[in-house]
Amino acid sequence: MTDPFDQHLNRDNTCAVKFDATQAVFGRDDVIPVWIADMDFAAPEAVTQALKERAAHPVYGYTLFPESLFQSMMDWFRDRHGWDIHREWILMAPGVVPSLHAACMAYAAPGEGVIVQPPVYPPFFSSVRLSGRAVIENPLILNEETGQYRMDIEHLEACASRPNARLLMLCSPHNPVGRIWSEPELEAVLDIARRHDLVIISDEIHCDLTFADKPRHRMLASLARPGDSLITAVAPSKSFNIPGLGLSALVIPDRKQRNAIKAVFDSMHLPQCNPFSTAGFEAGYRDGAPWLDGLLAYLQKNRDFVLETVNSRLPGIRAQAPEGTYLIWLDCRGLGLNDAALKELFVAGAGVGMSPGISFGEQGSGFMRLNIGCPKAVLADVLRRIEAVLPAR
Repeated sequence: MTDPFDQHLNRDNTCAVKFDATQAVFGRDDVIPVWIADMDFAAPEAVTQALKERAAHPVYGYTLFPESLFQSMMDWFRDRHGWDIHREWILMAPGVVPSLHAACMAYAAPGEGVIVQPPVYPPFFSSVRLSGRAVIENPLILNEETGQYRMDIEHLEACASRPNARLLMLCSPHNPVGRIWSEPELEAVLDIARRHDLVIISDEIHCDLTFADKPRHRMLASLARPGDSLITAVAPSKSFNIPGLGLSALVIPDRKQRNAIKAVFDSMHLPQCNPFSTAGFEAGYRDGAPWLDGLLAYLQKNRDFVLETVNSRLPGIRAQAPEGTYLIWLDCRGLGLNDAALKELFVAGAGVGMSPGISFGEQGSGFMRLNIGCPKAVLADVLRRIEAVLPAR
């Protein structure tokens, strides 16, 4: 029986950023795109059916958020993560990235500091800078022997103690290094935030994307105490491959903090509710669990295939198993190339479009991020192309 995740779906000419922006991003349109973090799999049938049912009503007017949407989300996080969310804590948002920007505006004044932990998802930097706030870097520490990263807790304490530090952006699970932070690490982050009166916004959009042989993801909020200054950003977009629907949620127990970020959204008339976004959001959380379980099993096979191939057949490149996400952080420093030459090798030489590590901060220099959310046959082609342009052992 054919695995449905092996099915090739042609996404060309569908206005898919991943495919139809390759000329703009890579300078050519014939690369295999394994860069931006969406997957090449059909969304759950339950989501597709919900969108069809909504489309069947031919009026697409201004829309309210139905209470059933909130219930589906609360049920999901209770059942999947053991996290009980109160309805009044939820604030809908147009996406996690706009929420990062809004958090900067709500909780830090212009010129005040926001802590990020590079190498990290590029909008962590841009949301701070574009909002006129100051980036405070707390780089992750790489164990060169194991290839695993950890937080520099001592340095985080020093960053938090700066007079202008107001906000910490946590990426959990971490994009791009794939860490699922341990409970002691998360407790240390919360303790530091309490001591230094920091607000934390925890981007947990990849929380459902974990592997059976790795630690389970722990929601930071499940460890929090009453009075902690914590905003949790979640969405079904990664879990069910529906990022184009453009809807996320913030969970903010503290009313004053909730109102602060709501005021930012209100100043821009956000979020405006989309009838298709609400239908997809609710259907994913209500009915998407079986599909997600199948996806995770498939991604684990893809992960293992990539790791075995990279570490046995691609000299100069090293890969470590991510604990979460469908992204593999490739250490290409053994090739001895600068970042421009590295990109040239993969794009012009191999015809493969990955995310350059340097875009995640200077700590990502010499790395590339590979998206494994695609059929195994695509990954096999990607790895064959890369192998063909590497120097022989």
